[in-house]
Amino acid sequence: MLMPTFTKIICVLGILLALFIQPVEAQLERRLATETQEVELTFHAPRHINLLTVEPLDKGTLHFAIMHTFGTIDNGVQNLFGIDNGANIQFSLEYAFSDKFSLGAARSSRDKFYNMFGRYHVLKQTQDDKVPLSVSLMGAAGINSNDYGFLMGDAPSTAERSSFAAQVMLGRKISDRISVQLSPMMAYFVEPMPIYLMQGDQNLYIALGFSGKVKITGKTSLTAQYIPNLNSDLRSNLGLGIDIEAGGHVFQMYFVTSQNLNEQYLLAGANGVPGEEFRIGFNVNRVFATRRSR
Repeated sequence: MLMPTFTKIICVLGILLALFIQPVEAQLERRLATETQEVELTFHAPRHINLLTVEPLDKGTLHFAIMHTFGTIDNGVQNLFGIDNGANIQFSLEYAFSDKFSLGAARSSRDKFYNMFGRYHVLKQTQDDKVPLSVSLMGAAGINSNDYGFLMGDAPSTAERSSFAAQVMLGRKISDRISVQLSPMMAYFVEPMPIYLMQGDQNLYIALGFSGKVKITGKTSLTAQYIPNLNSDLRSNLGLGIDIEAGGHVFQMYFVTSQNLNEQYLLAGANGVPGEEFRIGFNVNRVFATRRSR
């Protein structure tokens, strides 16, 4: 049974978050519908399992996210459903310079990968459906900083370690309970060397991400993502999870077929067989106010 494992994860997260310094003002709170005609809270957080979303940050707020995936669950209790196996961890910070534009930085333990990214929110869905979709853009540039001193020849140069990603996010809140997002995305590696902890050997990867949530209580939703590669024979990414809002935090717990967390490796990395090689993962999202509200 996997539910006891989930219970343990929730307990551990609760203890860790109790140690967090409380911010001046928590921003992951519901706003009154009468304040604006724009649709609010299409998703619970700026991240949804692995993908960035159309959910913007308010100007002057900072989004801090901890993302974590473990080993595959197929060995069962012996390895505590993968928790004993090698993990991949990503920390990210994203700051909103306006209600439409934000910049972020992230660091993943897999290949010691640093990523700079930005989001721009082009359109926001309105309650009267005059604007039927929320549309956002994302661009990222990253570098693999792993130590390759063990190589007989020269280590990869800075240019050879570089990669880029882009994503268009098309989201719609269909009802108070159901939200969906379509995410055409691409990743480009200057030099996809075999020594990198990714499976693909192509320079360019194109994918189409699907994600959605179904609210089951006021602050809890079931979630899913599916990211099929369109120009490679790599297995597609599949994720199933649950989002829980609690005290200004958004906890996201899920099963996913990929250990990778940043956008580039998400498309070029390995994916297991759904149902056989799922991994347990979780995200912790927190938005802080860095200045007084208007």
